[in-house]
Amino acid sequence: MTVALMWEARAVEGRGAELLDWARAQKLLDRDGRRLLRRETLRAPQDRVLVITWWDAAYDAELPELPEPDGELVSRAVHRWRFESLGAD
Repeated sequence: MTVALMWEARAVEGRGAELLDWARAQKLLDRDGRRLLRRETLRAPQDRVLVITWWDAAYDAELPELPEPDGELVSRAVHRWRFESLGAD
């Protein structure tokens, strides 16, 4: 099964580039035989950063996730979602 983890944060105004650099520098190590299939980093207006990772794992598997950035870098708590892939169309 493929599981996608989504992590989204909004930087303090004017610090979007710093948040993007921080997110890119975070390492997600494979563990317990679960394999990172893909990682994609995106940005949006209002200094938002989105990181999506795809894993070869069960839906409820314990998987490494990006941590919360320093409170002075983000304007609100990080949002996280988990999805089961149904395949590409």
